[in-house]
Amino acid sequence: MNNLIEQAYDPEAFRKNGHALIDQLADYIQAGSQGLIQPVLPWVTPEEQVKRWPVHPKGGKEAHTFFTDVLKDSHHLHHPQYMGHQVAVPAPSTILAGMLGKLLNNGMAIYEMGPVPSALEYNLARWIAPYFGWDESSSGFLTSGGTLANLTALLAARKKQVSPDSWKEGTSQKLAIMVSEQAHYCVDRAVRIMGWGSDGIIKIPTDEQFRMRIELLPQYLEEAQQNGIQVIAIIGSACTTSTGTYDDLSSIASFCQKNELWFHVDGAHGACVAFSKQYQHYLKGLEKADSLVMDFHKMLLVPALATGLFFRTASDSFATFSQEAYYLWSKNQDQEWHNFAKRTFECTKTMMVLQIQVLLEQYGVELWQQFVDRCYQLGQRFGAFLQERPHWELAVPPDGNIVCFRLRIEQHDTEQLNRWLRERTLEEGRFYIVQTVLRGETYLRVTLISPYTEMSHLRDLIEYLEGLAATYPGEDT
Repeated sequence: MNNLIEQAYDPEAFRKNGHALIDQLADYIQAGSQGLIQPVLPWVTPEEQVKRWPVHPKGGKEAHTFFTDVLKDSHHLHHPQYMGHQVAVPAPSTILAGMLGKLLNNGMAIYEMGPVPSALEYNLARWIAPYFGWDESSSGFLTSGGTLANLTALLAARKKQVSPDSWKEGTSQKLAIMVSEQAHYCVDRAVRIMGWGSDGIIKIPTDEQFRMRIELLPQYLEEAQQNGIQVIAIIGSACTTSTGTYDDLSSIASFCQKNELWFHVDGAHGACVAFSKQYQHYLKGLEKADSLVMDFHKMLLVPALATGLFFRTASDSFATFSQEAYYLWSKNQDQEWHNFAKRTFECTKTMMVLQIQVLLEQYGVELWQQFVDRCYQLGQRFGAFLQERPHWELAVPPDGNIVCFRLRIEQHDTEQLNRWLRERTLEEGRFYIVQTVLRGETYLRVTLISPYTEMSHLRDLIEYLEGLAATYPGEDT
């Protein structure tokens, strides 16, 4: 074996570097949780960042030095003042499980390339089904993110709802789905990938709470039919990305049943309340859904990407794809749960289930219940705090841990002021928050997803933003 290859696979070097990295990460988690790492986001422009990180094709750099540099310049999600996007602060055990999975590298396209994770995924889907109100006839699998999962669910809906089989014969039909105007942009993207164009996504207006207006569904369905468009599915949001608002799933389910439509729920962020006795009522009607997407890498403490796509009827998950690949399996038509490439876009797939299973093995489902309850309660407390604070207003009282708010000062343009506050906050890096646009108006937005964030940090945030606003130069500068 060549010398460099021997070095790359040297177990003692791996042991040394691994121990050093684990110690470094443990210190990082401790410092981050105490707010000792500043700033939360060490902001530089994309152009500056490119200059900082050139390729080093000649080698010679120590792994520990590289790891240290990455930690220093990265976004620090383990900081209690990280309040931005819907990305989990991973529990440490999941990192170890991820390391194990990366080392084993079992590809999972077929059973023999991933025997343990294949069995774990199968059992996970069957165990989780009762939380959605389903029984043993359901099924599901893990896939690489909500975007891919939603696309796969819509392909399954097309397979079930459309004749002839468009997978085999193509289609000239005008097809569409109906969804809230507040739905995640990946739904629009999925429709366009399937070739349905802009007419293929019918966006239903929302009410003052940003929930789909169910009473408009008959009108929009009739208009589509009059225009020669076949609506095959309705997607309910549980919850919306921008505001964290839950659609009335029960009413959508009833409409779908009446009109023989596929009912899909995009629960990427909010289906986690299935594990919460306090908030599971948000999912009333989910038991009638045909399919559901839920991200474990948002509210369930798992690193990205790890998304569950679940089907109330197991056979629906096998009908989506129909391809011959005899070097992988000999019986193309058989519903083999253990050959996941028959049901997923991925052929090679990571062992993401290990990162989920390790939490259940160690702490049980109660960990998720406690975490969801904590984050949702914090979001609602923050919303109540803002309602009592002068000059602040909410876009909508929060259902959970996503809160949209803005500052109003009489002598300043509200839109420009809040955009400026977000920009300055990003650049200074003491807090990390984002912004969203709701019906043409800009709001500041937080997702309270860190186990370290307390109400005291949120009060500090508001005082910080008010202090910034006092230095606002105005619209004329």
